[in-house]
Amino acid sequence: MSTNTHTDIPAAAEGSEPGPAPDSPANPADSAADPTTTPPHIRSFVHRRSHITPGQKEALDRLMPLWALPYRATPLDLQRTFGRDAPTILEIGFGMGETTEAIAATRPGDNFLGVEVFNSGVGALLKRIEASGLQNIRIVQHDAVEVVRDMLAPQSLAGVHIYFPDPWPKARHHKRRLVQPPFIELLASRLAPGGYIHCATDWENYAQQMLAVLQGEPSLCNTCEGYAPRPEYRPQTKFETRGLRLGHGVWDLIFTRKN
Repeated sequence: MSTNTHTDIPAAAEGSEPGPAPDSPANPADSAADPTTTPPHIRSFVHRRSHITPGQKEALDRLMPLWALPYRATPLDLQRTFGRDAPTILEIGFGMGETTEAIAATRPGDNFLGVEVFNSGVGALLKRIEASGLQNIRIVQHDAVEVVRDMLAPQSLAGVHIYFPDPWPKARHHKRRLVQPPFIELLASRLAPGGYIHCATDWENYAQQMLAVLQGEPSLCNTCEGYAPRPEYRPQTKFETRGLRLGHGVWDLIFTRKN
């Protein structure tokens, strides 16, 4: 998922994959005037230059066949993908993979499917997988909206993590934010009953939008009154610690799929 530059998930600020043009429409209504075009969706990344280290490049070349899955417009068999039948958590925008690795290590009974577009982040997580010996992480390097729509069957997920997505702070860019009603509706349809969506952001305005969007999805229920305390499984990153020390806020939201 696209992410901001001051967390441990800096993919959107560092990636080099193609994304929408700066003035491209971000919702179907923007394309309504041209019935011959396919309405675009909000992409989980933007075009920005990236630096990839030799080690990350080597990991991409050597380890992608072991731990990454190609994008295909057909639902995954998750049991076959992970070699076992276990709850699967989708993480959108894992950045450099520090949080993904930490959570997967503390929750060995769960499977983690990470979606990221940027080579630097994918290479970094591949290196972490090899160094840690973790067996419960798989990667899809592709746009998150298309992965959820095409590769994940309804009610196939136990949870979704969206940590520090790109906040698009300027008001005119808010339509590009990932957490919008259509995408949350799609994500909710992929959750099994009782499954959860966990979002975190350090932008108060985005937190307010997330809360409104999640509360507006009728199939979801808030686990708290408003925002949630940071759960133990989500580690506090060094960037988050620094921000809190400087007086910046961090907001977590955890909603579950109704039975």
